[in-house]
Amino acid sequence: MQPEHSPSTTDNPIPLCIPEIQGNEWLYIKDCLDTGWVSSVGAYVDKFENALRHYTGAGHAVATVNGTAALHVALLCAGVGPEDEVLVPCITFIAPANAVRYTGAWPVFIDVEDRYWQMDPQRVDDFLRRGCVYRNRQLTNKTTGRRVAAILPVHILGHAVDMDPILELAHRFELPVIEDATEGLGAKYKNRPLGTIGDIGCFSFNGNKIITTGGGGMIVSNNPDWAEKARYLTTQAKDNPIEYIHNEIGYNYRLTNLQAAMGCAQMEMLDRFVAAKRRIASYYNDHLSKVKGIILPNESPDTFSTFWLYTIRVNERDYGMDCRGLMKKLANRNIQTRPLWQPLHCSPAHASSPKIGGEVAQRLFNEGLSIPCSVGLPTTHQKQVIQAIDSYATN
Repeated sequence: MQPEHSPSTTDNPIPLCIPEIQGNEWLYIKDCLDTGWVSSVGAYVDKFENALRHYTGAGHAVATVNGTAALHVALLCAGVGPEDEVLVPCITFIAPANAVRYTGAWPVFIDVEDRYWQMDPQRVDDFLRRGCVYRNRQLTNKTTGRRVAAILPVHILGHAVDMDPILELAHRFELPVIEDATEGLGAKYKNRPLGTIGDIGCFSFNGNKIITTGGGGMIVSNNPDWAEKARYLTTQAKDNPIEYIHNEIGYNYRLTNLQAAMGCAQMEMLDRFVAAKRRIASYYNDHLSKVKGIILPNESPDTFSTFWLYTIRVNERDYGMDCRGLMKKLANRNIQTRPLWQPLHCSPAHASSPKIGGEVAQRLFNEGLSIPCSVGLPTTHQKQVIQAIDSYATN
C-alpha cells in the first residue's frame, strides 16, 4: 500500500467519461450553419440514419431526440399499452422503466446475473413459466392479472445480455423483444451487433456515450412497418405533407440536423473509439488484477464488449473500505468516479412495480464503481487512477 499523498495526486481533474471530438464535427456543423439547415429536417439526419443502419446491418433506422424517446416509441411500435407489463432488468439507468410507464404499462423488474451483470435469462424463464399463465396466445401475470406484453433487455456498460435464451422464450410466448442498446453501440453478441438481435433496438448519443450528438437517439429494426410507425410517431403523427392533419397522438421526437451532423462525424470514428475503450479496459485488467479486494468486469466468450464504462466491484472486507469510501478518496485526488444506479425495484418512483429477485442487483449497487475511461484517456492519467486505487488497499 502506498502513502495517501503519493505522486498520483493530480491538480488536473481526471473525468469519468467525456466526449472525444477529433474528426469532422466542426466541418459538418459549420455546413449546417452555412446552409441554414439547423432544425429537424436536413441532409445530415438522413446521412446519420444511413450510417448507423449500415454499421449495424439493420434494415431501417429512425433518429430521435434522445434514447428515452427511442425507447418510448419502440414500446408503442411493439404494441405495449396501458396496464400491460414489460420485463426490465433490476439494474440499469431509469430510462427504460420510465419509458414503460409513459405507455401506461408497468415494468416487471428482473434480477441480473452475477458474472456479467446483465438481465438473468433464468429469472426470465422462471417468471414466464411459473409466474404466468399462457392461454389463447396471451401471457398473463398470475399475481397481477395483467398481460405480459414484451421483454426489454438492457445491455449495460457495453456488454451484451445473453440473448439466445431470452429470444427462445420470447418466441415461445409470442413476446416482442425491445433491445435497449443505448450503452452498447459497437458491441456484439455472437458476432451480431447489439440492437439488431431482437425485434427493435434503441441507441443513445448522450454526451457520455461512446459516440455523441450532445443528445440524440436512434431506433433500428428489420420490421418495415414498425420503422414506418416510428418515423410517423416521432414527427407528430402528421398525416398530410401539406395540411396539418393528425389522426393519432404523435411526439416531437426528431433529431436536429445540427446534432445529426455531429453524429455523422462521430460515426466515422466509432471503430477507433471502440478500440480505444478496449485498450483502456485491457490496461486496467492487467494492473488492477493485482489489487486485493478489487473485482474486475468479465467479458463473456460470446460477447465483444465495448467497455463503455469500466466498472469495478469493491469488496469492502478484502479492500479495506467500501466503494463509496473509495469514491470520496479518489474525488479528493480530482479523480471522478460514480456508483452504479440504484436498483429500480428500490426506486420510490417505481415502488408499485413487481420484482423478481433483486439480491444480485443490490450487491452490485453496494459494490460497483465506474472509473475514468474516456476514449481519450491518457495512459499517464490511467496510471494515476490505478496508483490511487492501489494506495488505499489494506494490503
